[in-house]
Amino acid sequence: MKTTQTLKIACLLCVIVLQVIASRGQTVTKISAGSNHSLLLKSDGSLWAMGDNNSGELGDGTTDNDNYNTNLPEQIVAGNVTAVAAGSGFSLFLKNDGSLWAMGDNGYGELGDGTYNQANLPEQIVAGNVTTIAAGSYHTLFLKSDGSLWAMGDNGDGQLGDGTTDHGFYKTNLPEQIVASNVTAIAGGSFHSLFLKNDGSLWAMGYNHSGQLGDGTTDHGFYSTNRPEQIVASNVTTIACGYFHSLFLKSDGSLWVMGDNESGQLGDGTYNNALSPEQIVASNVTAIAGGYFHTLFLKSDGSLWAMGDNSAGQLGDGFSNGTNQPEQIVASGVTAIAAGSFYSLFLKTDGSLWAMGDNTSGQLGDGTDNDQSPVPELILAPGTPTSIWLYGQLLDSGKMQFSFTGIAGTNYVLDRTYNLALPTWIPQLTNTAPVGGFVLMTNTPNKATNNFWRIRSAP
Repeated sequence: MKTTQTLKIACLLCVIVLQVIASRGQTVTKISAGSNHSLLLKSDGSLWAMGDNNSGELGDGTTDNDNYNTNLPEQIVAGNVTAVAAGSGFSLFLKNDGSLWAMGDNGYGELGDGTYNQANLPEQIVAGNVTTIAAGSYHTLFLKSDGSLWAMGDNGDGQLGDGTTDHGFYKTNLPEQIVASNVTAIAGGSFHSLFLKNDGSLWAMGYNHSGQLGDGTTDHGFYSTNRPEQIVASNVTTIACGYFHSLFLKSDGSLWVMGDNESGQLGDGTYNNALSPEQIVASNVTAIAGGYFHTLFLKSDGSLWAMGDNSAGQLGDGFSNGTNQPEQIVASGVTAIAAGSFYSLFLKTDGSLWAMGDNTSGQLGDGTDNDQSPVPELILAPGTPTSIWLYGQLLDSGKMQFSFTGIAGTNYVLDRTYNLALPTWIPQLTNTAPVGGFVLMTNTPNKATNNFWRIRSAP
């Protein structure tokens, strides 16, 4: 059955009746957390975003939605999206045709469009053959179907791995090939990068002040290396980067870490940096994620574990004290994790989305801008409805009235914009459908302009 995510209506002196086929919403399948914004991918291939939008990183055509952000998930692309990655103030996604798209901050050329201008709408960067994407703080990595590694953006510490640190004044605004073949996985930290080759070897480049490259030093090339160097020869299967720390899994399910440990994010029971990889968990780890100063991982039983900084409640244990050893947060049922700067996201087996930690930019997507949530809160329940029946009428009073039957208990938001060429959707009203689902929303149009309206559901 067809699901309509939003409805756009242009009306002044008219009566409109729109019948929308109702269906249950899609479950969340993939998540990515940036510094202060979040990206969600649903099972219908639609892309959703929430949080800070100061640089247009949400891709909704604005940079001033709700004082630069939105605290509820909003749909950005209706379908065909297969992967997402969130950087410091920019976003990346792939479509099912292998094309790479980007939006947001571009001060270092991280969008790869040949300019240094930010974009508040998605723009295509590569037309096809892209298979994997990763976002650092200000740089981008991607893989093509031939196993080649490409990069663009900030290179002040050699994180692009092209042998320079002065390409375009420490940056490049066009994709450049770094490795010709055999690369299978990538991860971007704040100023360093990791990748895997098909022989299971781990390679690293970039900033190494805290030992995050894992080569046993902190002074390689004045704290960095601008060419890939091999760190582990084989058996590595999964990689992740935090701010100044790195994580990887081996084929036996063991978790290994290196780099900054000032907040206990390595989980080794100390607060000492590790210049070489050290094993933290011996087996059964299936997924990893690194935030600024905290770390998340999953075990094969679906349990979620965390360690490191907890000042914003990002560990989700109900407290604000950090820990330098792994602690279990959720006992079972977790399938995917993402770590932002000071917040965390995870998915459960039913497709529900959960979040905890810093929320000052609305990045948790709970409809508030509360400072933080120290325990996991449900953001999107499985099958959240996203479609409605709508009736619009211009009243004698000059007000525009929308009445519709939604899903009982679901929140619906009325937004308005003055054009569709470059829409700036301004929230007008939020109402919750009562028992029976009937909702009435009334707003006054501006007779000097053509008003466009949309109704969207919100968790």
